[in-house]
Formats: sequence, structure tokens, C-alpha cells
Amino acid sequence: MIQSAVGQAVNENRISAAEGHKDMQEFSYRMIEDGTYCVTGYRGDEAHVVIPDTFLVTVLSDKLFQGHEEIETIQIPDTVTDLGEFLFDGCSRLAHLRLPKQLRNLWGHTFVRSGLVEIEIPSGVTNLPPYVFKDCGQLRQVVCQGSLKKIHPWAFGGCPNLEKLIVAGVEISPQAFLSKEREIQNIS
Repeated sequence: MIQSAVGQAVNENRISAAEGHKDMQEFSYRMIEDGTYCVTGYRGDEAHVVIPDTFLVTVLSDKLFQGHEEIETIQIPDTVTDLGEFLFDGCSRLAHLRLPKQLRNLWGHTFVRSGLVEIEIPSGVTNLPPYVFKDCGQLRQVVCQGSLKKIHPWAFGGCPNLEKLIVAGVEISPQAFLSKEREIQNIS
């Protein structure tokens, strides 16, 4: 067993196209200790990416889509609970993304340098870690649902176009923003 960057033990067995799963030729998987799967690799140059739901995928590994500027949309299974570090780093054409309903954990730098314009954070996410949206120059609006409790320092550093952050009763670090004033609607 090894420890993944998202903190779960993983089995070294990999599942990919080479093992006869033709419908998953662009993805590599590892079984996690709990019997679910982590997507560990992506090969492709498609604008529209669909992560197959053939396996019970709960984790998208660090740097999975890093540098894939061609990606415009990604369909993520609702079973995914964890999004790794630098996951969408440099996905400059990724303007909109529907996050999975079961999402619980975002790791540092998840959306760094992506082209996101607006995003809704599902109710299962309890904190926005440091640098989660760092240098998202096009980001204009973030809507946080339900159980979000804390926005950490530098979560929105380098987001000069962020105009609206909608949250309810959330502790927001004074260092969460490093550029101009923003409208923050704190709904009680």
C-alpha cells in the first residue's frame, strides 16, 4: 500500500485500456483501500471530457488534468468525494464546471490558473483551502452551499475579477483575497 496525496491508502493495481477496458482508454485507475477507485491518469486532447462511471470513482488524483488547455467541459461522476491538488491547473478554457453532489474535500490549488467564470460549491464541502482558486483571472462568482464553515487565507488570491461570493455564516480569513474589494453576501 502507498499513501495518496489525498490521504488515503491505495492499492497498486491499475486499471486501464491495456487491461481490456476499451471505454476507459484515456484514464488510469487505482483501487483505494475502501474498494472505490481513484482516477490517477488521463491521456487525451478532447475539449469535452467525460469520466466514465464504470467503476465507483470517489477520488480524482493530483494534477490529473494539469496543463490541458484544450478542455472546455468535464463531466465528473456524482460519486466523487475528493478533488486533488492542481487538478485543473492551467485548464484555461474550462469556464464552467458542475461539481459532484457528493463532494466533500477540495485540496490546495485545485482550480489554480483555470478559466472558471463561476462555480457553485456543493453543500458537503466544509472549507475552501489555501490557494484553491489562485490566479483564476476570469472568476466572477462563487456560490457556496450549506455546510461551508471556513475560507482559508489566499483562497482567492489573484482573482481580480471576482465580484460576488455568496456564503452563509462562514469564517473568512482576512487574507482570503489579495486584490480589489468584492461584494460578499453573507446570508444568515
